[in-house]
Amino acid sequence: MTAASIGDALTSHPDGVIIALTVVSRSGKTAFDRVELGAARLRVAAAPVDGAANAAVIRFLTDVFGLPKGAVRIVAGQTGRRKRVLLGGLSLAAAVAALETAVGRRPLDIDATGGG
Repeated sequence: MTAASIGDALTSHPDGVIIALTVVSRSGKTAFDRVELGAARLRVAAAPVDGAANAAVIRFLTDVFGLPKGAVRIVAGQTGRRKRVLLGGLSLAAAVAALETAVGRRPLDIDATGGG
């Protein structure tokens, strides 16, 4: 995975960085899979029921990018697999570095209720 392909999933925004995601729910483990077609593919253990998958996405992104929960907000795709998420207060360079690390990271054991 090259930095250029990882950067394809990230866009600078006046309030931080937007990350484009393709979310695959009920995946057993929560982890980035790869970057393809301009989006980071994120597998989440949670089911897309009562907002559980979206909550898992936000929890995971706060961990990966080292941000407080309030700085991570889904700005498009609330009910779909393709999402755009604002990572508030983050620079593009920091986001690229964190995503590069996370794509190579082992899956996290995060259950659907937020425990880990």
